[in-house]
Amino acid sequence: MGLSRWPILLTCGLICCNALFQAAKASDPCPAGKTLHVLQAQPGAIASALPHPSDYRHQLRPTVHGWPRRDHWCVWIEPGSATPGMNRWESIWSDAVNAALLEWASLVPIKLAAEPEQAQVHLLRRRPPLRAGRASHGRAELELVLVERSSGRALEPRVRVSISPAQRAEAIQATALHELGHALGLWGHSDDPADAMGAVPGATPILELTSRDRASFRWLQQQPGLELEPAAGNRAASTAKMTTGVHNPDH
Repeated sequence: MGLSRWPILLTCGLICCNALFQAAKASDPCPAGKTLHVLQAQPGAIASALPHPSDYRHQLRPTVHGWPRRDHWCVWIEPGSATPGMNRWESIWSDAVNAALLEWASLVPIKLAAEPEQAQVHLLRRRPPLRAGRASHGRAELELVLVERSSGRALEPRVRVSISPAQRAEAIQATALHELGHALGLWGHSDDPADAMGAVPGATPILELTSRDRASFRWLQQQPGLELEPAAGNRAASTAKMTTGVHNPDH
């Protein structure tokens, strides 16, 4: 699953964001790839893991091709516009999203990609369209792609993450933290609203990962990754596309 170890990790503060983009562009830590085939991310059977008091592993769901997890991730962030007067609002959005990225980067190496073709996660500055008449401020949509890169061919997750800028800064950060958890493989929810991956957000935005979030992600990282051939027990799975969204109007 993992590519060769890349030298640049998303581990510095927000002030380093521009430098990371420049370094990524110079040394190509996220090689461009050619998409050969797109597979629908059909949900597989719910995880067979028994409930555990320290996490919510039993609520997580793989695809029919396995767990959409990686040892390293490349993330492309939609650039801002050149419209005068928008810089302040775009800066608020960028700072909040990068703060959420830094939380997840404490658990898995994340690199910033200069171009979308280099990344498995595309972070978009926009409000997701209505779904079944319901509005949301964040949504993650997963598909699986067969990609050819310099290291060879591999089945990879590709996730489109839409984060609305029409929120206060803390709400943007909390929404990004939640949706990035899905993007990095946590396709499921905690039943505890105090967790960043809680199914129903509480009144106070969650800006940091809890011990349960971290334990669930560590469990996920120990599971086998994607395989081109669906697992035998998952061949008859539902064909619904795997998408999630936070519907609280202030989250």
